[in-house]
Amino acid sequence: MNGKGPEQRTIRSSEDSSIFQRSLFNLFASQTRKKKKSFAEEKKCLHSSRSTIFSKGSDHEESKDESRKENGKPQISNSRTEPRMVEQVPPAADSALCRRRVKQFLGKWGKHPNDKVLDLNNCALNATDVMELIAMIPLLPHLEEINLAWNDFIGGALEPLALQFKHMQELKVLRLNNCRLSAKDVPFLGEAFEVIPCLEILDLSWNNNIGGNLSLLTPKIPKGYKLKTLKLTDCNLVHEDGESLAQLLSRLHSLEVLDLSINKNIGSSLKSITQELKYVSSLKVLNWQMCGLKQDGLQSLDTALQHLLELKTLNVSCNKEIGGGFKNSAAHLASLSNLEVLDLHQCCITEEDMTVLTQIIPLLSSLQELNLSSNKSFGVTSEHLLSRLRFLPNLKSLYLSSCLLQQDSFASLAEAASHLPELEILDLSWNKCVGGNLKLILKALNRGAEIQELRLSSCSLKDEDLACLALVMQAGRLPKLKKLDLSYNNRISDQGWATFYQGLIALEQLTELDVSLRLSSPCDCGAWFSTLLAALPKLRMFRELGLQGWVLSEAQQKQLESFNRDNEQNICMDFGHGT
Repeated sequence: MNGKGPEQRTIRSSEDSSIFQRSLFNLFASQTRKKKKSFAEEKKCLHSSRSTIFSKGSDHEESKDESRKENGKPQISNSRTEPRMVEQVPPAADSALCRRRVKQFLGKWGKHPNDKVLDLNNCALNATDVMELIAMIPLLPHLEEINLAWNDFIGGALEPLALQFKHMQELKVLRLNNCRLSAKDVPFLGEAFEVIPCLEILDLSWNNNIGGNLSLLTPKIPKGYKLKTLKLTDCNLVHEDGESLAQLLSRLHSLEVLDLSINKNIGSSLKSITQELKYVSSLKVLNWQMCGLKQDGLQSLDTALQHLLELKTLNVSCNKEIGGGFKNSAAHLASLSNLEVLDLHQCCITEEDMTVLTQIIPLLSSLQELNLSSNKSFGVTSEHLLSRLRFLPNLKSLYLSSCLLQQDSFASLAEAASHLPELEILDLSWNKCVGGNLKLILKALNRGAEIQELRLSSCSLKDEDLACLALVMQAGRLPKLKKLDLSYNNRISDQGWATFYQGLIALEQLTELDVSLRLSSPCDCGAWFSTLLAALPKLRMFRELGLQGWVLSEAQQKQLESFNRDNEQNICMDFGHGT
C-alpha cells in the first residue's frame, strides 16, 4: 500500500525503534543535565519522564485522527510505525546495533555483555541509568538472570521495568534485594508473574516497604507456578503478610527454599505457615532466623517436619522464646535423614532441651553443620551430646562459641574430635575453659586434618597453648588451615607470641590471621613483630592481618612501611589501637 517491499519495511521498523530508544534516553537525559538533584527530586523526575513517554504516542495519534476528521479525508492510519513504549518492536537481538548498545551500556560499569545474565548488582544506578535500562531490556530476550540488587533507584521505577518483562520468556532468576521497593511497586511485580512463566528464583530481601503489602503480590502467583526459591529476609513482614504467604504455599508445590529470616513481627502467623508446609514436600531450605518463633510455633513446625523429608537446612536461630520447647516439639526432627545444616544458636536452650537434643542430633547421619553457639545453659549439660558427635562422620562445621563450656564438656569434645575426619570449621571462641587445655583438641587432630578455620577468640589462652599450637603446625598436622582467630587473648606474653610466629611459616594455605586485643587495653608490640613480618612473605596465600589493640613504635612503623613497599602480596593490616 505504501509502495515499499518487506525488506524496506523491516529496515524502517528497525530505524524507528532505534530512533525511539535514543529519544527515550535523550528525553530523560535532557532533564538530568541540570545541577545535581536530591534523591527525592530525581525520583520525581523519573516518574515525570515515564509519564511523558507513555502518553506521547497516544496523544499524538489522537491529534492526527482529529485532523483527518476535520479535513474530511479518509486516510489510512500509519500508527504501526509510531514509536510506542510497550508495543515497539526492538531490533533483532543478534543485530550489530543491539550488541553495540548493550556493550556501551554495560561498559559504564566495566561489565561485558552476556546473553543469559544481566548483573548490575550494587552499581549505584541513577535515574538516567534506570531509564536506559528500561529501553535496553527488549534487546536481551534470552536473559535467564537479572540482578539489580542494592540499587536504590529501582524502587519506584518497577512499573515501566516490569512492562518489559514480557520480552524475557526465559527469565529464571530475578534479584531485587535492597532496591528500596515501594508499596506501589509490589502489585506491578505481581502482574509480572503473568508474563515470566519460567521464574524459579525471586529475592526481595531487605525491602522494608514490602511489609504489610505482600498480599498485593501473592494472589497473582498462579497455582502450579514453578518458583523454587523465595527470599524475603528483613522485609518488615507482619501477621497479615504471613497469612497471605501461608495461602500461597498451597500453590507452590515446587518450592525448595523459603527464607523469612529477620522478620520479628511475623511470629504470630508462623503457625498458619507451618500448617501449609505439607504442600511443599520438596522444600530443602527453611530459614526462620529471628522470626519471633515461639514454643507453639515450634510444636507446629515439628509436626510439619514429617512432610519435609527432603529438608537439608533448618535454621530457627535467634528465636529466644523457643527455649524449653524442644522437650515437647522434637519428635519428627530425627526423621530428617537428609538434614545437612542445623542452626540453633541463641535459642535459650534449657537443660531439658539438651536431654532431648542429645537423643536426636546423633541420629542425623547426614549432618554437616551444627551451630549451638550462644546458648549459655548448653555448657553445663553438653558433655553427653558432645561425646556422641562421633556418630556424625560427615560433620564439617561445628560452632560452639559462647556456650560456657566446662572442663568435662571440653574433654568430651576433644575425644569426639578424633572421630570427625571431615571437620573443616571449629569455633570455640568465648569459652574460657579452652585456656590451658587447647592441647586436648590439637592432639585429637589426625595428620592431614581437614581443618580450614579455627576460631579461638577470647579463650584465655596461655603461652603453653600457643607453644602446643606451634608444634602442631610445624608437624604438618594443620596443612589446610586458612583462617586462624586468636584475638582477645591478653594473657600471652611476648615470648609466647614469638614462639607461635616461628611456626607460622608451616601454614602454607593461611590467608587470614587475627591477633587483635581489646581497644580498651592496648599493648606495645614486642620483639615478636619482626618475627611476624619475616614469616609473612613466605605465606604466599596470606591476605589479611588483624592487629587492633597493638601499638607500634616508630621503628616498627618503618618496618611495616618497608614491608608494604617491598612485597607484592597486598596484605590488609588492621592495626588501629585504642586511646
